[in-house]
Amino acid sequence: MVTTIRDSYLQDLPTTSHASTRPRNDTVLTMADTSRIKTGIDQLDEMLGGGLLPGTLTVVMGATGIGKTQLGLQFAHQGQAQEGETGVFFDMTSRGDAQNHADYAARLFDWSLEAIPPAIEGPLTDVWNRQKGRFDICHIFDRAGKRVSVRDLDPDELREWKSELNRKLLHTIRFYYGNFVHGVRRCVIDGIEPAERASESIQFELFEYIYHQILRKESDWVARDLFRAQFRSQSEQVQAHAYDHRQVGCLMLYTSHEVMLDGLLSRPIESGDVLSNANTIIYMGKVRDGMRMGRALHIAKHRGSACDDAIVPFDITDQGIVLQA
Repeated sequence: MVTTIRDSYLQDLPTTSHASTRPRNDTVLTMADTSRIKTGIDQLDEMLGGGLLPGTLTVVMGATGIGKTQLGLQFAHQGQAQEGETGVFFDMTSRGDAQNHADYAARLFDWSLEAIPPAIEGPLTDVWNRQKGRFDICHIFDRAGKRVSVRDLDPDELREWKSELNRKLLHTIRFYYGNFVHGVRRCVIDGIEPAERASESIQFELFEYIYHQILRKESDWVARDLFRAQFRSQSEQVQAHAYDHRQVGCLMLYTSHEVMLDGLLSRPIESGDVLSNANTIIYMGKVRDGMRMGRALHIAKHRGSACDDAIVPFDITDQGIVLQA
């Protein structure tokens, strides 16, 4: 039986349930619990009733080239205006080129993305130093040439994939924690390839770990997973750098087989699918307008808030995505 991603790395971590035993940390600021996270697209924020809800997952789904990455960049860049820190990117692309985040960021915002090195030799305590802990993007499998569906792999290939993922878990935790302790409150996860079933995708397994064991976990418990045996010696720094995980907004950019918006609207959602667990789903797809093709988006789900149910055309311009009135 093949172990899950987290099994081999986390088997020796503390097993006590933090939900019932962790002391309350009253020093964490929660004043923005009910505030909306702006997307960087004013018209889209209006459709969302003011923006996205903090502490939730938003899935943006559409075919390759439809504009998901541009939307993700506008969302991440908006963090500078709203939280004082731009968001970060976690690129799961494993075949071919990455998603051109750096080129788009430079063109749209004159923003030079700093990538975390594939391997950092410095001590884990470097996360307290902004110059060594704060990065804009992580290409976890940059040009690895790996298939991401279990059905495409034989048992040996699957074990090799799992081993590589386990080796990269500490790097992943370090990337997120090092950013969150320096004020980052939004992240974009990109490069998710289409799969017939989410349960067959190795990328989705990694995403589940990131979402539940990093993004939705209290900050001192993420620190425990990072520092492990060194945690006790770092406890004062951990408390001094505590952040409220409930304020972290996550945008997943998910590539679909469907190109047309109509195909996305009629797409079934499986029980347990990441879409069924997402708070907000935004579909982006092609639409036919007479003898021409255009682009449009639709908010298919926005749990806990009223939203506009219109299908809205949009253009991709030098300023990014612009919704048509």
